[in-house]
Parts: sequence; C-alpha cells; structure tokens
Amino acid sequence: MSEKTRQRGVLFDLDGVLLDSEGLYSIFWSEMDRLYSTGVPDFAAYIKGFHLKRILGYFADDNVRAEVVDRLLVYERTMKFAFFPGALEFVKQLRQAGVPTAIVTSSDRKKMEALYSQHPEFTSLFNQIVTGDMVTRAKPDPECYVMGAKLIGVDIKDCIVVEDSRNGLIAGRDSGASVIGIASTLPRETVFPLCDLTVNAVSELTVGQVIGMNQK
Repeated sequence: MSEKTRQRGVLFDLDGVLLDSEGLYSIFWSEMDRLYSTGVPDFAAYIKGFHLKRILGYFADDNVRAEVVDRLLVYERTMKFAFFPGALEFVKQLRQAGVPTAIVTSSDRKKMEALYSQHPEFTSLFNQIVTGDMVTRAKPDPECYVMGAKLIGVDIKDCIVVEDSRNGLIAGRDSGASVIGIASTLPRETVFPLCDLTVNAVSELTVGQVIGMNQK
C-alpha cells in the first residue's frame, strides 16, 4: 500500500485535549493531598495521565483510599464536563473524512458514565473508547495506545496520538505513533520535545494536516 493510500487513525486523550477538565481535577487532587498527605511534591501535577488505581496507591491505607474514591464520585457527579471550543467539531470532521478515531483515557468507566450522562452523543463520535480499567499498565506505558490502534484496526505506526500530559506524551511516543502535543496543561517548552507537532488547542488542527503527518 502506498504512502498516499495507507489508512491513518487518530487516538485522542480526553482530559486536557478534548475535555476542559484538567483544572477541575487539579483542584480536587490538591485538596485530597491536603487532607490525606501523600508526601509527593505538587501531587496534582505529578499524577496527570495516571489511572485511578495508580493514583490511589499514593494514599496511606484502604480506609483513606475508600474515602478518596467516595469523594471523587461525588465530585464527578456534580462537575460540569465542558469541551474545548472546536474540539468535537474537529472530531466530526475526521469522522466525515473516514478517519478511524479512538479515545484513550486514564479515566475509569464510572467517570465516563458521568460524562455520557451529560453528553449522550459522545460515544457515537468515536470508533472505540479505551478506559484506564481496560489496561494493566498506565501511562507512560504505551499499552493503552497500542490497544487503541488495534481496536480501530490501524497499525500504530500509522496512528497519530493527541496528548497534553507528560505521561501521555511519553506513552504516545513510545507506542510508535506520531504525536501531537496540546499545550493546554503544560508549558509549550515542556510539550515540544516530546512530540512531532505542538499546538495550543485541537481546534488549530486540520484534517489534512493530521493525516498528512509522516508515517514512522
């Protein structure tokens, strides 16, 4: 198959890429660290891209972890899930162009169910959704992105990962995909060395630009 006809696929992280929620989660995890000290400097920033099971491992014991989970469930039920301007429009453009897409997130099913309840159309926009409880190794391990590529039926080397966190950018890079870094959560100078293209928001991208990225 020639370079021009090889199928491309796009694998999106969720929080900080499509969903404008990183600030809300930073508030929550900073408060949890204040209440149940983990001893990790700048805990809320350190854990970005980790799935919940790994995050809970930083808390002292089962009782504390259970309390944190209860607080998180209440928090997510009451928080408003808002998408970055133009983010879902770009996803729809990819779909119209016949480009397979997947969400690859560290979020668990319960969080995603809360999202779906607010945005019932969300699942119809993607070919597959990979959640944190579907993998055994969290970002920065590339397992989740390799799984996402397999589920949409596209070779990982022909996929483009769209990420914002350091752990996610490393996972995308190490998977063998091309990586677009979104400088929404981290400074641009931190994102730039970990990706092939850096933009401030998904809305800056075009379908032609993405599918035209060089395969590895």
